[in-house]
Amino acid sequence: MDVEQQGRRQPFASDRGSRPDHAGWSPRARRLIEETHALCSSWLEAPLRQCLIDIEQRLYSLAERSRNHMEQQQCLFSRQLLQQQQGTLERRFMDGTQLNFSRLGWTPGSEEQSEAARRPLELLDQTEHEQTIALDKLVARGEARHGTALFELGYRFAVLVGQPPLEGEALPLGPQALAVAFRDAGNGLDLPVEHRQLMLLSFDINVVHTLASLYETVNEHLRSDGILPQLRAFPTPPRTQVERQPRGAGGDNPPASFTRAAQAQNAQPAATPQPQAGRSDNIAVLDSLREMLAQHRAGQGALNYQPAGRGATPEELQLALDALQLHVTDVADQAQRELRSAHALREELISQLNTGKPAGAAQTHLTDEQGDTVELVAMLFEQLGHQLQRKGNAHSLLGELQLPLLRMAVTDEGFFNQREHPARKLLGVVTEAANDWLDGPDGEADRSLSAKLNQLVDRARREPPSTGLYTSLLADIEHHLGLLNRKAQIAERRQVEAMQGRERLEQARHRAAELIAERFERCNPRGLLRTLLERAWSDVLALTLLRHGEDSEAFALRLRMTDQLLGQQPITDRNLLQAEVEAGLQQIGMHAEESVQVAQRLLGIPAATPVAQEASTTTELALKLKQHQRLGEHVATEAPAPVVETPPPAPESPERRIHQRLRQLPFGTWFEFIDPTSGRVTQRKLAWYSPVSGNSLFVTRRGLRGEEMTLPQLAHEMACGRVREMPPMRDSLLDRAWHALTSHLRQVTRPASTTARPGVSPT
Repeated sequence: MDVEQQGRRQPFASDRGSRPDHAGWSPRARRLIEETHALCSSWLEAPLRQCLIDIEQRLYSLAERSRNHMEQQQCLFSRQLLQQQQGTLERRFMDGTQLNFSRLGWTPGSEEQSEAARRPLELLDQTEHEQTIALDKLVARGEARHGTALFELGYRFAVLVGQPPLEGEALPLGPQALAVAFRDAGNGLDLPVEHRQLMLLSFDINVVHTLASLYETVNEHLRSDGILPQLRAFPTPPRTQVERQPRGAGGDNPPASFTRAAQAQNAQPAATPQPQAGRSDNIAVLDSLREMLAQHRAGQGALNYQPAGRGATPEELQLALDALQLHVTDVADQAQRELRSAHALREELISQLNTGKPAGAAQTHLTDEQGDTVELVAMLFEQLGHQLQRKGNAHSLLGELQLPLLRMAVTDEGFFNQREHPARKLLGVVTEAANDWLDGPDGEADRSLSAKLNQLVDRARREPPSTGLYTSLLADIEHHLGLLNRKAQIAERRQVEAMQGRERLEQARHRAAELIAERFERCNPRGLLRTLLERAWSDVLALTLLRHGEDSEAFALRLRMTDQLLGQQPITDRNLLQAEVEAGLQQIGMHAEESVQVAQRLLGIPAATPVAQEASTTTELALKLKQHQRLGEHVATEAPAPVVETPPPAPESPERRIHQRLRQLPFGTWFEFIDPTSGRVTQRKLAWYSPVSGNSLFVTRRGLRGEEMTLPQLAHEMACGRVREMPPMRDSLLDRAWHALTSHLRQVTRPASTTARPGVSPT
């Protein structure tokens, strides 16, 4: 029986076949590597899919800006191939990542080395050379960007598998290993080298740039499990000092100095005070908050934390929090979901600390540090509540998370000190998800997300607080949100493709109408022929133009048939012309019998039977053509009501300047639409606009169709104040709450600090 597995968490991966495996791993190393692989796989899903969507958009943009027809066709072909093979590429990438984890602890044997030595020399392929250069640049940027986190990961994985510090492709989460896995996954696609380089560029932007949170999560997960908990990344010694050391004394091997420093730090006893240089900034944040609280309490006697009695021990405080949480769970839902103020939390905790004590016994109170922690957590949740759109599901979830997060804060001061602490990140992710997906103005809340958030909060209430717990909860909710974002992206892409199809259809119909009008200028047909050409045959030309292009032989044949119908070219084969007219009319949805009657009447061909000859007169056929549903009219019925056309703006008007800015905005910019009657504000994302026609499409957060208008109409609405552009949110809800908290403390402590110094003006 494996003693290591007793009392441990179950691995994240549920399928044994999808886990990395190596015969040389110890039980503890196997468990941690499986958990890390599960975290990595869950985290990579959303960035990888966003990367593939970005590649498709880049290929489409290249197609629109292509210099010739061949380049455009190549871009569209690569985009279509990527869409078809998207699932295969994702699976190959995940398999490559799993293989990287399985190679942890593997060292090449003599057979592999001799085989590599026997390989014949050959010229380097130019395509492979260019792709290798692009890959090397990507890896260099990623390793420079995430150097500190990669340093810690390399040492922690090395401890697990008993090897020297890992780096480069040997580190399964490193930029090089992930980039090579992505490159190998795309090798099965028949793409030109330019598009392969574009794929690497998109992978760098959408995946490698965002790896910091993954590295922090994995490092924290391994650190919480006892893998080099005191490891810190030290700066590299200056080059001049290293060069002065004699060769062989370690001067030409900087990682050795890192190893000795890390080993010396890990060898120190737990009670030995550690140097404060690496944590000075984090501690300064908490100390400044406590100092401002102390200044505030100096002028507020009601918040004095020094009553008679003794301070509570950490164990007593945890027991009181557990008892308070059990008590809150038993009361009504409305009371359970209310956010508690600092005063209410403090009074409830003191009541729980002194429950069951005899009368006259010494009372237990909160220490200064415990009181500061309670007050700071309560103020943080209060500021978070102010940042929400409305008091809905997000506000209720905050009320349920307040006590579990307070338990974590009094257990681990890293909750305040570490920006990437799992509990802090979980609080921010849950608040953002509930505010955007559950309380947004886009209709009913997502039931699956609501159930997932309630399940997450329930686990946080039931299980003891630890970084491992919140790391697991964070990975779980991020995976679910990744699926929701994927669904929204798919829905948005469908709306954009439908809009682009309508755009191409309108352009084709407009071009067909121009060609018909040019021929009408040379001759003026009347009756059934004119109705046919205006109402039906122009749609046949538009459909042929969409399918084959204006320079195709099929479209040239349709134009020759048009000239033959108008009498501008001789008819060589009347039966062939009749068959082509019938086939074209049937392609746009006309019944076979009607198409036969129209073609026969136009060409003067007698009907096969007297009954068919008397079936419809010329007037009746013309009336049927006018009533026939034109190509693309069924799409228009699903579109929103058209906005009233606005007059062209003056050259120096605000609308003109707004319109010029709108043409430079990227897809994905958010706007707020204000209802002038009710004042209701809805948020919509600019999913697509056409530089040709100016049509734009706005979608909801779920990717559903919202508003549709032209850019001049949008500029007019913005000039009138009914639409406004939302500035990009650089800070999350949690960051804004932290800023509001510190600003509030500075405001309430500033009068006390100025009055304590006579002669200093409040200004």
